[in-house]
Amino acid sequence: MLLGLHDHWQELCHCHVSLSIYLGFLGAQGKFAYKLLNDLFANYSNALRPVEDTDRALNVTLRITLSQIIDMDERNQILTAYLWIRQVWVDAYLGWKKDAYDGIDSIRIPSSYVWRPDIVLYNNADEQFTGSMETNVVIRHDGQVMWDSPAITKSSCKVDVSYFPFDGQECRLTFGSWTYNGNQIDILNGLDTGDLTDFVENVEWEVLGMPAKRNVIIYGCCSEPYPDITYTLLLKRRASFYIFNLLLPCVMISFLAPLGFYLPADSGEKVSLGVTVLLALTVFQLLVAESMPPSENVPLIGKYYIATMTMITASTALTIFIMNVHHCGPGAKPVPKWAKKFILQYMARLFFVYEVGETCKSSKRQPKVRVVDGRTEEGGHQPRVCATGLCLCRHGSLLRDVEYVANCFRDQKAAQKRTGEWKKVAKVMDRIFMWIFFVMVFFMSVLILGKAI
Repeated sequence: MLLGLHDHWQELCHCHVSLSIYLGFLGAQGKFAYKLLNDLFANYSNALRPVEDTDRALNVTLRITLSQIIDMDERNQILTAYLWIRQVWVDAYLGWKKDAYDGIDSIRIPSSYVWRPDIVLYNNADEQFTGSMETNVVIRHDGQVMWDSPAITKSSCKVDVSYFPFDGQECRLTFGSWTYNGNQIDILNGLDTGDLTDFVENVEWEVLGMPAKRNVIIYGCCSEPYPDITYTLLLKRRASFYIFNLLLPCVMISFLAPLGFYLPADSGEKVSLGVTVLLALTVFQLLVAESMPPSENVPLIGKYYIATMTMITASTALTIFIMNVHHCGPGAKPVPKWAKKFILQYMARLFFVYEVGETCKSSKRQPKVRVVDGRTEEGGHQPRVCATGLCLCRHGSLLRDVEYVANCFRDQKAAQKRTGEWKKVAKVMDRIFMWIFFVMVFFMSVLILGKAI
């Protein structure tokens, strides 16, 4: 039943087209146009190549107008474009004298009525192989046939994303006859370039040009030449969208990584910050990987992500090491002499690292301590002298107790000093690595953004 309805619908459409042609011809020249149509197609066949001499090639002039870029699928490497295809040739059996038909210069009839060249897109990537639309052809009195047809084409395009998102692509559209060789149909350029006058601007791609080149290829299977015309579509990506949505967030997140060295070690958030930044960059890396083809060429923004993630991993590892230095307990060994001289003196002054109450102009001054007869004295004061010979300070047991307390106090002060020195070493190392990583992030960002210029 459905098949019968389909056949009936085709008959109605055919009748509608015939009626439209008939009514269009009726008018001042309607009778002559109807007579011309009958005379032209009385003994005409659209199955054979319309030439009087079969040994001569039929020239077909091809002209392509790019109307719109619908989609550029980088992952599947397919370009979808809206084209206007114009083909012009001379049909030796469709000419007439204008005077015999009341001066009719041209007629427009459905393209299925006449012979058409089988020019197709060689690098077609459409699954359904949909061709051009069935439109009318314009036939002139000298036999010239002009066929304009719109077509939505899907062509394969080799995509190079090495400099994504600042990349440019070259997509080729190759048109040629599918069955006729160069001795039967010769394809000529209508223009040296594709027509871009009616091009609708694309929000993602900028068209730099569309040069056309005629090629004559002899394949290994056949000795005859096969001409074709290749249009090279030169595209440049508009990178603003990717700069604001993928690149700038990554740059801002990258500048958070060195700030992890500035956090106090006792806060307990130094490692957490590095891990959080690393996870955020991993999400952006996955977003880029989903839209890129799985090729060996890593895009520029992907290289930037990998370099930044490597840097953040290194900073997190260094943070763990510095925290271990910061939390050295009282039982730790003293700071080596070279570390005291190089880190605690020179590098601390260079990176403005001072203790609490210590400034760049003054440092902590330790009071002078002297020990006289087992007694400690501060500030250079003279020791007290017992007024009597029976001073209790000279009692043996009491003297030993005081000496024990003094030794414990001295050991405690020494342990606190060692701990404080190790904490200062860790703080100086934090500042050193913070500025090193700030410089690295800055230069990496300058290099990646410099590609946009």
